[in-house]
Amino acid sequence: MLRLSVLPFFLALAFAPGALASGGNYVVDGGTHAERAEVHSALEASSFNWSLVPGPVAIHVGRGVTSHAAPGAIWLDAGLLDSGRFAWGVVQHEYAHQVDFALLTDSMRTQLHGLLAGTSWWGTEGHAQLDCERFADALAWAYWPSPDNVMKPAGAADEGGQVAPAAFRAALAGLLQSGSTRLTAAVRVRRYPRNG
Repeated sequence: MLRLSVLPFFLALAFAPGALASGGNYVVDGGTHAERAEVHSALEASSFNWSLVPGPVAIHVGRGVTSHAAPGAIWLDAGLLDSGRFAWGVVQHEYAHQVDFALLTDSMRTQLHGLLAGTSWWGTEGHAQLDCERFADALAWAYWPSPDNVMKPAGAADEGGQVAPAAFRAALAGLLQSGSTRLTAAVRVRRYPRNG
């Protein structure tokens, strides 16, 4: 009986193209072929090694869904994915929450608080005041610094703008490398042309 209950899960893994590459370990549930391709393209555009996050992460695509994340799962609006590159920063932001949930310790979060300067990591404060949201924005922007990235902060006071991308990458790489010997490849170095 147990074999039958896990069969759909393993079939989904087998038919998730590129899901086990450096672009992350995930399975997409729902959405069209084009929408699933946008998820893949969004993660591949980033120089962050999403495969550090243990998975698979379940990515649910649906119409009218508010994009959000919980440990091991992401929900994305199909309409947003239909917009193409415009959605990529949001996809990266939601996957950045998986980095937080799976790889960061409370000690690491305390150290990042000094850079992010939010009111608390999690809480009931406004979205822009939470370090978890600032972290997700900063990760999305620091590893895909494209003019097409909607996570680009408008200034230092904007969510994710509290720390320069290079400083954020250095801090995160240092934390991940010191946190575990299996995370020594935390950063894939990739150069991007000025236009994205």
